[in-house]
Amino acid sequence: MTTAATDRPNASARKAPTRPRRALGDHVAATVGKLQAQVLHEPPVPEAVGAIARLRRCIGRIPGADYTLGTYLSVPDELLRGRPRTETDAYDAEYAVHDAITLYALHQQSRRERMHVSGSGLGVALAALVRKSVSPEGVRRRFAALGTATSYAESIHHLRGLVTMLREHQIPVDYGLLADDLYTLRQPAGQPPGRPSGRATVQAVWGREFFRTRPTAGDTNDSGNPSDSATETEERAQ
Repeated sequence: MTTAATDRPNASARKAPTRPRRALGDHVAATVGKLQAQVLHEPPVPEAVGAIARLRRCIGRIPGADYTLGTYLSVPDELLRGRPRTETDAYDAEYAVHDAITLYALHQQSRRERMHVSGSGLGVALAALVRKSVSPEGVRRRFAALGTATSYAESIHHLRGLVTMLREHQIPVDYGLLADDLYTLRQPAGQPPGRPSGRATVQAVWGREFFRTRPTAGDTNDSGNPSDSATETEERAQ
């Protein structure tokens, strides 16, 4: 990483950090990518437009609540991880897929730009929101609330508000990465022994992304979206 001659980082040289997706994130990215292509097609595919509307209404609901959305929200057997307490409860992977894709639907609402873009982690997107917002302190307060959320449901509540703000400013997110983050967010502490909770891990990742990101010439285009080269780059799971 390039640094200035002084002890402080050279803000103009810092690049937004990127992360690879895992298998669950790749599944969500493929699902969202296909849906996004259909919604942004000219003319839009009616089935996809209707699905976006139904998905938005499922934010915060239990996975499986809408029987018409299995095409978008079902999880392949090999990705079902985070075994529930009983056989009738949802897996952690099902929650992560459900919440990531329904939040994407909110983000894409009424937008003709791609609101899912590979490589744009949540912290990176929110740093861009601070730079573009007329009320950056308001964004910081909402982000701080997300960083101190003490339950998964509270985190989804704050994410919903932040995604609404990102939509207003046309700033995209990698929803595959977000799905991976949401899965980790649900993991308890001590697995393996001594490991911090998933909530602490993910909140720290989002914070590092946010504070490491610096505006640079070429990071954004006139629409505020990542440059074409960054948009086309796929960060795949290792």
